[in-house]
Amino acid sequence: MSFDYIVVLGIRGNNYIVFFLFGLVAGVASLSLSIFLKLTIDGLFIPEIASQGLISITSGEIESQAVLTLGPLAKYSTIIGAIVVNVLLYGIIGIIIGKLFMKMMSPKFAIKSILSTFISYIILIILTIVFLVLGTTPGQSISIPVKSFVLFLFPSVVYGLIFAFLFGNKNKKIDLVETRSNVGSVINKSNKTADIDYSKRDMIRALIISVIAIPLVYFGFNRLISGSEQQQQQPRALDQSIQQFLQSKSKPPGFENPILTPLVDAEVTPTFIFYRIDINTVVPTINTNDWNLTIKGLVDNPVVINYAEFRGMNSVEEFATLTCISNKIGGNLVSTALWKGVRLRDLLSKAGVQSSVKYIVFRCSDGYDVGIPLENGMMDSTILAYDMNNSPLTSEHGYPVRAIVPGFYGMMNPKWITEIELVDKTYEGFWQRKGWTNDGIKNIYSSVVIPGNQPINDRFPNLVPNSSFLNGKNIPIAGIAFAGDRGISKVEVSVDGGTTWKTAIVKDPLSQYTWVLWTSGFTAADKGNYKIIVRATDKTGQVQTSELEQPFPNGAGGYNQIDISV
Repeated sequence: MSFDYIVVLGIRGNNYIVFFLFGLVAGVASLSLSIFLKLTIDGLFIPEIASQGLISITSGEIESQAVLTLGPLAKYSTIIGAIVVNVLLYGIIGIIIGKLFMKMMSPKFAIKSILSTFISYIILIILTIVFLVLGTTPGQSISIPVKSFVLFLFPSVVYGLIFAFLFGNKNKKIDLVETRSNVGSVINKSNKTADIDYSKRDMIRALIISVIAIPLVYFGFNRLISGSEQQQQQPRALDQSIQQFLQSKSKPPGFENPILTPLVDAEVTPTFIFYRIDINTVVPTINTNDWNLTIKGLVDNPVVINYAEFRGMNSVEEFATLTCISNKIGGNLVSTALWKGVRLRDLLSKAGVQSSVKYIVFRCSDGYDVGIPLENGMMDSTILAYDMNNSPLTSEHGYPVRAIVPGFYGMMNPKWITEIELVDKTYEGFWQRKGWTNDGIKNIYSSVVIPGNQPINDRFPNLVPNSSFLNGKNIPIAGIAFAGDRGISKVEVSVDGGTTWKTAIVKDPLSQYTWVLWTSGFTAADKGNYKIIVRATDKTGQVQTSELEQPFPNGAGGYNQIDISV
C-alpha cells in the first residue's frame, strides 16, 4: 500500500476534515473577490467590519497597551486576525454544508451551488450585522450598507460554486464503499483505486485553486491597507514652497552645526511620514462629488454644503502640531504640518448658533464621533482643513475635510467629517466612552532626537548616525518640546542624570500651536556613560513633571532620558 494511498484514505476517512478543507479553499477564493470588490466599488469586506466592531468594544486601557507595544500596527493585527477567523469560519460552514449534502439524495451541481451560496451568505451577513451593531455609536441608528450587502452575493456565489465543484459526488462514492464493507471484509481493489483517484483529483483541484487564490488575497490585502492611489503617489518630500520658507529663516545661534540640519529641515513633517492613528484598518476613500457637510442641531438654519462650496469660502493657513494621546515618552506619534481650510466659526455662523449650545459634535464617514467645547470651536485657530502641506489632504489624513483644533490631542481632530451637530451638554465621543480624557492637552512633552535612536526619530529623516559624532568630545544634543497651545518658554538639559541642568537654546516656533526645536551641546570631560535628560516649561510657568505616567487615560508624563557612551 503506497504512502499517497494511506494519506488520502486517512483524510477520506474523516468527512469533517474533507469538508473543512473544501470550505477553506472556497473561502479563500471568495475572500479574494471580496477584496477586489472593496478596492473597486467599495464592496463588503467582512474582516474590516469585524475588526472595527472589536475595536469599538475594546477598553481604552487595553488599546493603550496595544498601541504602546505595537504602535500603528496594533489595528492591523486586529484585521489580520479577523481575516484568519473569517477563513476558518468558511471552513466550518463547509462542514455544515457538506454534512447536509451527505444526507441528501445525490443533489445536482446546480442545487449544491445554490445551497452553498445562500447558506454561506446568510451566516456571514448575520454576523456582519452583529458587528455593525457593536460598532454603532450609542443613540445613533445602525447604518446598513444595502449596496454592499447585495454586492456580497458575488463572493458568496464563488464560494458556492467552488465548494460544490470540489464536493462532486462524494455521497455516491462513500455509500458504495460502505455497502461493500458491510457485505464483506475484503473491498474490491479496483473500487479502492477508483476512490483514491477521486480523492487525489479533489485534492489537486483544491491545491490549484489555493495556489491561485492565496496570492490574490495577499496582494489585494496589501493594496487595501496601503491606502488610495492618491496616498501612494504623494510626494516623498516637503512642498518646495515650504522648504523655501524654512530655509529663508535664519538659524539661531547654536543650530549652525550641520548635524542639526536634518532636524531643522523636518520642522514641518513631510506628509508621507506624518503619524496616523484612527479606528480604521482600511483607509476610507470618499468621492467629493458625493460628499456633503451637514450642520444641524441647536442652530437657527441647518446647513448642507458641498465640497466646491466649502473650498470657495474664505480660507486661512496655520502651522499646527498634532500628537496622539497614546504617544509614549520619546514616541513617534507626533507631527507638524501646514494646514489650510475654513474657520469653523465661519461655517457655524451660516447656521446660527443658539445660546444654549455647549458642545460641537463631529461625526465622520467611518462612524467615528467626538465633541469639543463651543468656546474652543469658535477660536480663530480651529479650522476645517482641506489642504495639508500645500496639497489636498490625502485619504490617510482625512480627505476631503478634517478638523484642526489646537490644544487638543489628535483624537479631537477628527478626519473624514460629514456632519456637525451642536448640542446643549458635554459630549463624550468614541474614545471618551472608553475612558480617555475629554479635556485638552495638559501635559508637557519634550524628547531628545539627537543623539539617540528613539521612535521620535522616525519623524526626522536623514538624521546623521550617532556613530559619526559620539566618538568626539563635543556632543550635540537637540530635540523637540510641545505643550499644546500654551507654547514653550524654556527647555533644560541634564547630562548627569538630573543632578545639574543647563538651559537649552530654543528656536522660535512656526506658530503658537507647534512644537519647538531646541539644542544644548556639551563637552564630554571623560570617556564613559552619560544620562541625558530633558525637561520643558510652558508659557504659563508650568514645569514638566518628572513623574512617569502611562498614556491612559490623560496622556503620558515624565522625563525623556537616553543613555550614551562616548
